[in-house]
Amino acid sequence: MSKQAKRLSDIGKAKPGLPVIGVFTTCDPRIDKASRQRATNIVQMSADVVAAGVKLPDGNSPQVVWSPLLVDGEKQADIVAGQFKEAGVNILVCVPDTWAFPQLSLISLLQQFPRDTPLNLTCGNSGPKPGVVFVHAAAGAISQYGRLVHINVGTWPDTGQNPKMTDTTAEALVDWCYAAVTVQALKGRRVVILGHDSMGMETALAHVIETRNTFGIEITRLDMKLFSDMLQKEAYDKKELKRLRGWLDGLCGKRIEIRNAADDERFNRSLAMYLIKRELMADLNAVGGGFMSQLEWGSDKRGIPLPVADAMESLFNSSFDHNGAKPPLPYATEADVQGLLTMLFMTYLSGGNPPLFMDFRKVWEPWEINALAKKLKIPGLKGKTIWEKKGLVDGDNSGSASFDWAAKPGAKVKDIMQGVSFPLADEGYFPGMGNSVNFVSPGGIQGIAGRLAFSSLSNMFSMIWDQAETVSLAKKLEQAVCNTSTPTWPHTFVVPKYATMGEYKQYAPANHFHMTWNLKPARLQYWMDLTNVLSATPWAARPSLVEGVDRPLPLLYIQNGGEDKAKMMRAGR
Repeated sequence: MSKQAKRLSDIGKAKPGLPVIGVFTTCDPRIDKASRQRATNIVQMSADVVAAGVKLPDGNSPQVVWSPLLVDGEKQADIVAGQFKEAGVNILVCVPDTWAFPQLSLISLLQQFPRDTPLNLTCGNSGPKPGVVFVHAAAGAISQYGRLVHINVGTWPDTGQNPKMTDTTAEALVDWCYAAVTVQALKGRRVVILGHDSMGMETALAHVIETRNTFGIEITRLDMKLFSDMLQKEAYDKKELKRLRGWLDGLCGKRIEIRNAADDERFNRSLAMYLIKRELMADLNAVGGGFMSQLEWGSDKRGIPLPVADAMESLFNSSFDHNGAKPPLPYATEADVQGLLTMLFMTYLSGGNPPLFMDFRKVWEPWEINALAKKLKIPGLKGKTIWEKKGLVDGDNSGSASFDWAAKPGAKVKDIMQGVSFPLADEGYFPGMGNSVNFVSPGGIQGIAGRLAFSSLSNMFSMIWDQAETVSLAKKLEQAVCNTSTPTWPHTFVVPKYATMGEYKQYAPANHFHMTWNLKPARLQYWMDLTNVLSATPWAARPSLVEGVDRPLPLLYIQNGGEDKAKMMRAGR
């Protein structure tokens, strides 16, 4: 007897799904009851570690579910797989404490999920009933048929019914989960780009098909005329615009450069752009965006140049606005899609830390910055500071600079904005005028600086990256460095950990680069594994493995000629 199809209820608003992490364990059906209960307790303990340790940029946590059913064989594999699929699990974490039979247990479960489902095997280094032996057997079997698996051979006590994993074991598991969550949270999501290719640079192209195939991200392209029309029609809440302007006036006062009524109106229009684009982004459920300012919006005198988008871009990238705290929404100046994707991935991998968009402006080699300091008679220099030894890069761009980077992580909004000013835009470059954003980042901020790139030779993305930190300079030297480029834009003085300035300036993949604070290398590396992005660190001083910093290489890479070769083989190159 046939049944009628089920009609779904009417829903007015989409609710993008969150990643779901499923934690389970395999087991040996021959072992005693106490050991089986211990194995179940380890599953719950591990799930709690993940649930407490991972968050999305908006502060929410991905859902974590765990199964008390031990996967001894095919029957249990089918039951747990069914439970997980019903719960929407798209990330798998197995935490074995005993031997098991790989094909009968883990592989039987794993084969019921898509081939690109992230899989992690975390275990203690136990002797009595060695889960570690199973991990190596299972990882070898899975790698043998070409599927990626990450293992985390950590530590928890060999005995006792309620063992706890060590902090380092938990840290490695959480780092991997951040990478897996970033991959799965962004699949099927979209970014919104206003305008055409970024200034004709082509390093910033929207590689629509490749981005879709590699990351599962859609690139929605909107016409500038729509945005211009909405601004002209005043398609925003005028009361909210007044609140936004009043909030900035209260925080920055005379640091907002206004000469006359025309300047005042242009600044208001630039703030209105934020409100308009915010609603467009929300309507499209976008996770990031970009804006083509030069030449299309604010520089082409054949049309009517409009106010610069700097304030809008900074507001999107910041962790706050006039309504209070908010998640940063990565936003790229000049519609730089590769820059946007870089910031988007790093923001998710860091759990929501604000991104920084910079020109790869002037590289100051050690001899050059030291010569300038000597010329200016800067006192107290003894060749011991990091910038004296290594030099620095002046990261400097007209737009997209998150306000957060005007102070150290954790600073209050009032303290952050004390360092921010809004000078008038350079009329020669931006005849539509409006106001730029200006600040100098403090020293001592550590994270990762890098840039996503694409090559048609391999049809693959790569990430050129290094650990980095910011430095402060004496005020006189700081001003001289800023004056060398564009003093009215934001400046962040960046020093890479391993790259020399000679290497850094030769190997830049584009004229823009990006930095996110408190982002760990292991998270980025796990993410590059899961997305099959090539990791490019051509720095002579960087070891192939930094213990306690890098993730261990997957066995799949070791067996197939190294990381790059294995990734190209996985991509079919």
